[in-house]
Amino acid sequence: MEYIQAKGILTRSSGFMDAYDFTLNPYSGCSFGCSYCYAAFFARTTEQQATWGRWVQVKANALALLQKQRRKPLTNQTVYLSSVTDPYQPIERELCLTRSLLAELLAYHQPRLVIQTRSPLVTRDSDLLRQFRQVQVNMTITTDDDTVRKVFEPFCPANQVRLQAIQEIHAAGIPACITLTPLLPVADPHTFAQSLLANGIQRFVVQPFHPNRGRFVAGTRDAARQLCAERGWDADAYARVLEILKQYIPQIGEGKAGFAPG
Repeated sequence: MEYIQAKGILTRSSGFMDAYDFTLNPYSGCSFGCSYCYAAFFARTTEQQATWGRWVQVKANALALLQKQRRKPLTNQTVYLSSVTDPYQPIERELCLTRSLLAELLAYHQPRLVIQTRSPLVTRDSDLLRQFRQVQVNMTITTDDDTVRKVFEPFCPANQVRLQAIQEIHAAGIPACITLTPLLPVADPHTFAQSLLANGIQRFVVQPFHPNRGRFVAGTRDAARQLCAERGWDADAYARVLEILKQYIPQIGEGKAGFAPG
């Protein structure tokens, strides 16, 4: 981990995220190290790309930069937290950087906020999240199979831990969404769909994983590709599983349109 001074903290959204006004990333890098993560290829150096998952940079001046935005409040603007990192890095438990940004957004801005994470630490901030007029917490859950998770998401919390966390968010009265993005090999799609719905959550987003097109993080590519081959996880398999999921979750959103703010 290292501390850096960022030039800015709000980035005008474009491309896949162009339905939002801004993205906000408190950190650079990500210690969860998911093998499929596109964000690795926004790293500034080839060394950072090659070691994705083993480094995190803390934007030490993130709060000060956001405080400067008070002269142009983000009221009614849509903010996506975060697009190229997870705002709840393990170090967040100690630093509370994301929490400080949430407190600033709450007190001075009240944007339309969407939080994207795969960490149960998000439940810590329920007291703040409940006070936003428009907020949604997205929890990424990519498979029902912990063997698959360990290959593709080696340093992430277990699936059941994430399900419990998003259930707590929902139970606290905070709008919640489960993002199956990308959808990885699923062992039992019928039971998987039922377990997702058992949390009472109504919003879901799904998108495919492209094992042959994807650029994998160093150290996991061989195991990830081998597992896809062993499980026969290709476009046809994805389509079959998606059809089963739609039997239980007909309103499931897909791809870019699914991620658009509600």
